[in-house]
Amino acid sequence: MTNGTDTHANRPTHQPYRVGFLLIDNFTLIALATAVEPLRMANQLAGSELYSWKLLTAEGEPARASDGITLLPDASLHDVNTFDLVIVVAGVDVVHSFSRKEVNWLKQMDRRHVVLGAVCTGPYVLASAGLLDGHSCSAHWECLEAMQEGFPRVQSNNRLFTVGRERMTCTGGTVPMHMMLSFLARRHGQELSNGISHMFVCDRVREEREQQPMPMRPQLVCAQPKLAETAQLMEANIEEPIELQELAALTGISRRQLERLFLKHLGCTPSRYYLRVRLNRARRLLKQTSCSIVEIASMCGFVSATHFSRCYRKTMGRAPKYERITAGTPDAPADTPAAAMQSLNSSSLQALRRARGEPTYGTFESIAVGESTAVGEETASG
Repeated sequence: MTNGTDTHANRPTHQPYRVGFLLIDNFTLIALATAVEPLRMANQLAGSELYSWKLLTAEGEPARASDGITLLPDASLHDVNTFDLVIVVAGVDVVHSFSRKEVNWLKQMDRRHVVLGAVCTGPYVLASAGLLDGHSCSAHWECLEAMQEGFPRVQSNNRLFTVGRERMTCTGGTVPMHMMLSFLARRHGQELSNGISHMFVCDRVREEREQQPMPMRPQLVCAQPKLAETAQLMEANIEEPIELQELAALTGISRRQLERLFLKHLGCTPSRYYLRVRLNRARRLLKQTSCSIVEIASMCGFVSATHFSRCYRKTMGRAPKYERITAGTPDAPADTPAAAMQSLNSSSLQALRRARGEPTYGTFESIAVGESTAVGEETASG
């Protein structure tokens, strides 16, 4: 990585490694912060300017994060800047949040042999520019379906992050910090990376090969490995669901033991949990892709579109076509008077409006374990 990421080997040794953060409208602030802070701490611990960084927007206008907070950038794409690494930071509704100007600028950076990276949903922007074709790529699970459907030449994976010679991508939340720690360890050695993690009170540096966590309570993953293993098998086998008896055999326990684990810790049967896994993926496909309802039903393991629609309505509280209609339309939340919404201009409410088109909008009740609206018992083969 030392040679792979340092593409400007001829610059003076005293010159810092230059990083640009391209902020896409509605970017997630936590992804930006956790990507920048390891660079700051690297300078602090080294006692010298190993790294410099700039925040960029297309026209130099203030950048608005998904939580409503705005940041003033250091430069626009029109300004003359030289970078060694450019990282795209995106977030909510990434499909509609970037412009041709940003895509063209990223292509220009690639022609200059600048290393390109992306965090959270940022890989979608790089993929749209054709800059991830043939590359391994990690992205937030919420946009993976859109990536796989729209960019088949990209080697999308479910790992926390992927660091290569020319590209570095990762999921969201705090994972950018771990990607940057890995990046710094490759350039400067493990000691500096460890020192940074100690300063951030980070008790464990996550590894590149680790998978994104499934939507299950984290404490259960550690305390109940058989439960976690079963859930991973369900996530990996959605189009052709595995029968419960086979799931039990693959995890090395009996069917009855498996059922007891799910009932005790998740408050539902394995079949009902499996159904929710499939319906949650269907919801993301409805929100993020142009696939027909018939295609989505098949992709999520349902024998017919009619059966899929019935299960979806009972579990999610709305028909699949409703999700397709409301996808990408960040209007006032349902059941909220428009006049009242217009009179409230808080950042939190604006953020909620912008998030309405996201696949996880309003799903807390419908995906919560043991919810009262759950569909009646369904077989795993659906």
